[in-house]
Order: sequence, then structure tokens, then C-alpha cells
Amino acid sequence: MSEPCRIIGVLDNGIDGLTPQALAHLRGADLVIGARRTLALFQAHLAEGSECRPLEGCLAQVPEWITAARQAGRRVAVLATGDPLCHGIAAYLGDRLGREALEIIPNVSTIQLACARLGLSWQDMVIGSVHSRDAGEWTPGAGPEHGLYGLLRKLRLANLMGVFTSPENGPDRIARMLQAEGLVEVFEMAVAERLLLRDERIHGWVGIVEAAERRFADPNVVLLRRRDGAREALFGLPDARFRQRAPDKGLITKREVRAVSLARLALRPDSIVWDIGAGSGAVGLEAARLCPQGHVYAIEKNAEDFAIALSNRASLQVTNYTLVQAKAPQELDRWPDPDSIFIGGSGGELPELIRFCLQRLRTDGCLVMNFATLENLATAVDILKASGARWDVTQLQAARSRPILDMHRLQAENPVWIVCAKREHNA
Repeated sequence: MSEPCRIIGVLDNGIDGLTPQALAHLRGADLVIGARRTLALFQAHLAEGSECRPLEGCLAQVPEWITAARQAGRRVAVLATGDPLCHGIAAYLGDRLGREALEIIPNVSTIQLACARLGLSWQDMVIGSVHSRDAGEWTPGAGPEHGLYGLLRKLRLANLMGVFTSPENGPDRIARMLQAEGLVEVFEMAVAERLLLRDERIHGWVGIVEAAERRFADPNVVLLRRRDGAREALFGLPDARFRQRAPDKGLITKREVRAVSLARLALRPDSIVWDIGAGSGAVGLEAARLCPQGHVYAIEKNAEDFAIALSNRASLQVTNYTLVQAKAPQELDRWPDPDSIFIGGSGGELPELIRFCLQRLRTDGCLVMNFATLENLATAVDILKASGARWDVTQLQAARSRPILDMHRLQAENPVWIVCAKREHNA
């Protein structure tokens, strides 16, 4: 086998941006692989007789090209923009060829350059990328299947974020996504266009609405910065924080029961959660806030409550939450297997729902149900016994202080039974 394949980080200033070592490897390569635009930039500096192969549409074949060339004793160079190990091709090739087959020669990242232009410290920055196929415009409630979802998920907990863009997934599309999610006042954007070219332009911190209406020259990178402002607690919000049906309020899991139910769901940062009978959405929305790397799929049959849950989603600026209007178990077949399931309402289909949920629940996942009637409690316990699941019941009754003249008394809330179940491995 010949020398290792050199993955060389390059920039738009061409050979002026390369170290003597990197330039020597490029000029000595028999096979050079890169994007068409990048190959054209360096064409005049390649060895006579060297072969160039564009990688557009051929990424899966690149490891084979490299292996075959090295076996034939040919020297190979792959050109990648900036740092090949930061959302670049180096990790992809390393996974398929092995670390010993590669020598990585990094360059300055374009995000690093953008920060330098703005005088912005970037050691705490979160970095994301939408440098891929056309993702299409964002729709609120979209799930992990959307090409912009990963960016939005990272952004939820970020104060400063750098984004590698593509011609289709550009700054204006990102800004429109933030508009759709009600984050216009939360973030501001800077865009660095055509870095190191004669027509380089830096757009300082602009508003999201303005950015959504503009077109920016390609290539570019985006910086997003969170504006100053207080953040709400992750869970345990007051009942009044959620919009509820009026005048007959009450279709909400009260704060005390909500807190215990969320604890029993055993959530992780990346949990997939089902919320069946979402009502006002309180449990599912707080679960989504506790699972920033996961996703909540919720279902509600009542049209008015469906609209209320959507408004609470917007008010809380929760983005990893998909709500559908239907009667469970409709639509549940389309959802990924859950780590945790919350049933707040069954629509009269409780036995069928419990059986279905236990079948779909991942190993060691948790099913949590809230009941206010003896009949539903008895039905649930009978089904769980017959299923062989491990289960337990907690009765919770809270009392809240209420003013009476210049003093206070305690007023009891309705008792609620919290039923928790886990599917046995052989069930």
C-alpha cells in the first residue's frame, strides 16, 4: 500500500491559504478528489497528468476510489473546505478506511474566520450544519425526518451557534424557520459571505425578520446569537402558564401530579416520548423541554384542545414536539418506538391502548397513566396483570393554600392515581 491519503483543508484564497507542506502534497498527488468548484480553484496548480474526480453524487464511491488508487501505488489527495474534521469529509472517510489510511491537514474553519471578522470569541460556540441536500421550508411540528430539525434541536440550548450552510439551505431559510417557531425576538443573525474572495461581505447582527426577506451570496456561513432574556424553568410550571379550555377549565394535569408523572417517565435527554390524550399539552410540552435531544409525539382528538395545545407549544417555544389531531390508537403506527409513554386520556379505548403501548414500548421503557376514576384504574390494573407487565400504583392528593380573610386554609385537589408499568423482557 502507498502513502496515506491526504485530506487537505482548503479555502477560497487558493494556494495562498495552504502551508508549504499541504501545497507539496497537493502538487505531488496522482489523484485529486473534491467538489467541482474546489477542483477548478486548484486546477492550475496540480501535477501534469494528475487525475481529478468530482465527488458530487459520488460520495459513497470515494472510499473505493482511494483504496484502489493506493493499492496501485498512486498518491491521493482529497480537498475539503476549512477543517475536514468539523462537519467535513474526514470523519466519513475515517470510519470507512481506518485512521491509519489517512493524513489530515486541517485549515482554518470558515466559521472561525467569520468570528474573527466580527471579533467574536467562539470557544463556547455550538456548531451545526445544513450543508446537505435541499431540506425544504420548515413546518412547525416537523420531526427528525426534516433536514433542518437537527439544527433547531441544537439551537434550543445554545447561546451562540455557527452554521455551515448550502445554496438551498441558506441564511434566509434558517431565519424563516426561526420565524415559524416564534423565535424572532430570541435570536439575531450574522452572515459572512464569500470569505477570502474580493467581494467578501460581512453582515453584522441583523434581526431574524430582516434576514428572512433577504438573499445572501453563496458560499456563506451563519452565526446565531441568543438575545438577553430570562429563561423559564424546565418543568413544574404553574398551571396558569398553560392556556386551558374555558369556561370549563380542568383538562390539564395539575403541577403536582405533572411533576411526579414526569419523574416516573424516567426521561433521558434523547428520549422518544408519546403523549396520548394531550389535552392542553402540559405533560408532553414539559417532557419535550426535559428531552432536548429527543422528541415528543402527541395526539389529541378534541379540536378545541388540539388548538390549545398548539398555542401552548408556540408560547413555550418548544420545537421538538409533534401534535396530531386524531383518536388514539390512530396515527400511532407512524410514530417511532417510544422510550416513555404518558396516557392522560384514552377516549374510551383504554384496554386496546394499554396493550398496544406495551407492545411498542422499548425495553425498559416506562408507561405512565393518570386516572381520576375508580373504573379506569380497575381496568388498567386488570390489563396490566393479564399482560405480565411490572406495575405499581401511587395515589396522589395535593392540597393548595387558599386565602380566607387575613389567614389561609388548605383546599384539597381531586385525588389522582398514577399507574406506572414496564414491559417484562419476555412479555
